[in-house]
Amino acid sequence: MLFKAFLDMLFPPLCHICRCFLSEPTEIHLCDGCREKIIPIDSPLCMICGVPFATENGSDHRCGQCLTTRRPFSAARSAARFEGPLQELIHRFKYGKKVHLSHPLGLLTSAALGDVPPAFSADFLVPVPLHRTRLRERGFNQSQLIGRVLAKRWNIPLSVHNLRRIRWTTPQTGLSAAERERNIRGAFSVARPERFTGKRLLLVDDVYTTGSTVTECAKTLCRYGAKEVYVVTVARSVL
Repeated sequence: MLFKAFLDMLFPPLCHICRCFLSEPTEIHLCDGCREKIIPIDSPLCMICGVPFATENGSDHRCGQCLTTRRPFSAARSAARFEGPLQELIHRFKYGKKVHLSHPLGLLTSAALGDVPPAFSADFLVPVPLHRTRLRERGFNQSQLIGRVLAKRWNIPLSVHNLRRIRWTTPQTGLSAAERERNIRGAFSVARPERFTGKRLLLVDDVYTTGSTVTECAKTLCRYGAKEVYVVTVARSVL
């Protein structure tokens, strides 16, 4: 206890978002005020793509798009809405190169989604890969760092080199849904298909916007023999 008090004096526990002092810090290191501003994505939602419905009550069912479009993944789930403190936390992590924030983001995701992904019984957890040029510029793959936390939390083996991004694409930010789909088409491949043949895969990314990136990844994984793909993201854009 004395040693902990000494460490708190040298390195006071602060909220990752507002930087206020935490008198009783949790593993995630967020204050109650910031946690309350993070809006979880709960039912009712689309049972396939995971988009939340505007109504507060009701059961999960397919959204209009998932009724008319066949998805290459079985289901997609996100921990919370991509807005407010969570959006700020992801931006600091991704663009501010605050790589230590992968830990609270991974913990937030595992806590919000609970036993849903483990119940899928995935053989491997697969982060969405970056092109080598983007990886060199950024210095890290945000999905891989979050994936490490989730893999440990859910006890699922992490596969980081088999799914590859083989084609450079312009940043998806600012593109329409149709433009995003065209931009990402054919951008992925699998190095050793035999490792994924007949396997159930948990695909991980940081943000689900239009779903074009995870859709293209899931198409690629299924084309190379995956039995089933389930998608998990930390956040989701909700219009």
